[in-house]
Amino acid sequence: MYHDSRRIRINRYINVAQVRLINTDGAMIGVKPILEAQNMARSAGLDLVEIAPMANPPVCKIMDFSKYLYELDKQARENRKKQKAGVLKEIRFNPRIAKHDLETKTRHIAEFLKDQNKVRVTVVFHGRENQHRNLGEEILMNVKTALVAVGVMEGSMQRVGNRMSIMLAPLTAVPGKPAAAAKPQPAAPPPAQRQP
Repeated sequence: MYHDSRRIRINRYINVAQVRLINTDGAMIGVKPILEAQNMARSAGLDLVEIAPMANPPVCKIMDFSKYLYELDKQARENRKKQKAGVLKEIRFNPRIAKHDLETKTRHIAEFLKDQNKVRVTVVFHGRENQHRNLGEEILMNVKTALVAVGVMEGSMQRVGNRMSIMLAPLTAVPGKPAAAAKPQPAAPPPAQRQP
């Protein structure tokens, strides 16, 4: 069998003269002719799997191939979990938003930031609301101020068409910014004055 997604050769698809063989316990058996290695795997009821094709000679191990694929998939899933990149979320406001609704949405933004996601906060203007852009700026600055403990604004305020937005990033994701505020250092004592 030739597993196409990872290009892993097994059993009769390994077409080299000799292989460096590892048994099921992980102990090195040594360099063996390919036919002898395939017969050893067949007699154990397992597969001969090429695990290091670029080595000279290639390294093969006697193992259960389906279990090996399961372990590779499991490892890939773990790696994806560990490198979970933040997602860009968007929260939209209306310039006439009520105070309670503003507080609720601000709490949602704080949760997104704590989960290491970036958040675009957008105020959308409709019709005559476009004449009162100052209300949108005020809302965005209030949100930014309320979330200073968990997030920081990236870039500047954007105005595109009937929308005004800011981008907030979690504190730990901002390069060069410490997660917590730095403690103030005590002032150095003034240099001693020379006596004449």
